Amino acid sequence: MSSSYPVYSASDMATTGSTSSLGDEATVPVPRWLIDTLDTAPRHGAAERRDAAAPVPTGPAGTADVAPADEPPLSVWVTAQTSPAAQRRGRYVPDSTAHPAKMLPAVAAHAIRHYTRPGDLVFDPMAGSGTTLVEALDAGRRAIGVEYEPHWVAVARANLRFARERGHDVAGEVVQGDARQLPQLLSERYRGQVALVVTSPPYGPSTHGQVVTATTDSDDGKVHKYHHRYGNALDRGNLANVGHQRLLAGFTRILTGCAAVLRPGGHVAITVRPWREHSELIDLPSQIIACGRAAGLIPVERCVALLARVADTDLVARGSFFQRDFIRKQREAGLPLHLIAHEDVVVLRKELTPAARSTAFADGGRGERA
Repeated sequence: MSSSYPVYSASDMATTGSTSSLGDEATVPVPRWLIDTLDTAPRHGAAERRDAAAPVPTGPAGTADVAPADEPPLSVWVTAQTSPAAQRRGRYVPDSTAHPAKMLPAVAAHAIRHYTRPGDLVFDPMAGSGTTLVEALDAGRRAIGVEYEPHWVAVARANLRFARERGHDVAGEVVQGDARQLPQLLSERYRGQVALVVTSPPYGPSTHGQVVTATTDSDDGKVHKYHHRYGNALDRGNLANVGHQRLLAGFTRILTGCAAVLRPGGHVAITVRPWREHSELIDLPSQIIACGRAAGLIPVERCVALLARVADTDLVARGSFFQRDFIRKQREAGLPLHLIAHEDVVVLRKELTPAARSTAFADGGRGERA
């Protein structure tokens, strides 16, 4: 978490133990004072995070669109008070549910509200079904996304049309292509215009997808997994299908392209979580921060976006079938793991004064810093 934010230790959270069940019951007690803080904290801007030399964004009548400096910001984002399905209901086309790695709409919405103002441009280089873009339009921001797979380009465009049908008359578009080639994909007019990038790297099939079981639609009574892969598994151009090191190299190249379209002082918010490979914890958030540094971006915050509901006295997990099954097997093997209750949000910023170095758009995307 950011050092300028309050950090809640294990003792602060007053954990009294865990349950052996993997149901949707409360698993981690939370003190009343923390719940009250999360429920009543006013919307805050980036006043404490903004460099003193940066212009202060203003609202419609020239009024400041950031919170007073004495309002304490929080690094815990309360983003799962309603289920993912409830967050999308009536706002996304049905085909969106098949995407293997949908970002939680409330996470994108929270980042957009806190790091941009109405009319700003929001960008997602790995747009998927268009969650970031829809949330941007709903908040009165312009949006542009890049997506590799043609099917998800079509779904994202359908979601943008759906948003316009709901009355959001704000510019939004999706470009098909490989985000590692942003200088070739995006027009020069976007250079230095983006206020915020919201995105997430692919994790692979282990944490995604949907299932049928004996109690749902399984013909043979067994559990079957579907909608858990990105396109053709043999397509090595898709970052979801490459090895860990190639993923990091590719994501660094994407962030380098993002730095070129960001305006000075603009932010990048990346949702990411660690994962286990052969029981070994892979600290992907820290590795993504290193990718950002290599792209010339400045790490400014490491926040927590809750994937669990904050109840009166407890944190209620919303683990997927795959997470529950994985945790059960790991516990049976003697590894005392718990359901994931949050995602890390790595927040990076573009420097306010451009350095004298080559840019991604100027060098044709060969990987020099921007």
